[in-house]
Amino acid sequence: MGKASSKRQSRKTETPKETGKAAADSAVDSASSRKTGSESGHRWTFLTNHAHVLIVLHRNPTIVLREVALEVGITERAVQRIIQDLEEEGFLQREKIGRQNHYQVLTDQALRHPIEKHKSIGDLLNLVALD
Repeated sequence: MGKASSKRQSRKTETPKETGKAAADSAVDSASSRKTGSESGHRWTFLTNHAHVLIVLHRNPTIVLREVALEVGITERAVQRIIQDLEEEGFLQREKIGRQNHYQVLTDQALRHPIEKHKSIGDLLNLVALD
């Protein structure tokens, strides 16, 4: 029984090492296959997701949330939370028309940060408007 017991113990002690090595190999493979920010599409931007959602809704007030999520590059649930934030803070109004929502961006509202509070939502939208 001593030999069988020591074999079992040796297997148990080898498994974590093998698992650790596999995890390390996987991390190396993952690191070597990583793309730079511009190649992977995960770059930082100057505007927040809140601003992106607001811009998309301003351009197309009857767009469905799934399409907003795809355009902004976030989940549909994240879009829902952002819309809730924007409504609660008075930047957006939602009106239900039949089965569809219609969004109105309140362009006279001031931007929130002290650096830009002298500008309005309308100023931001004009800045990024499609020509």
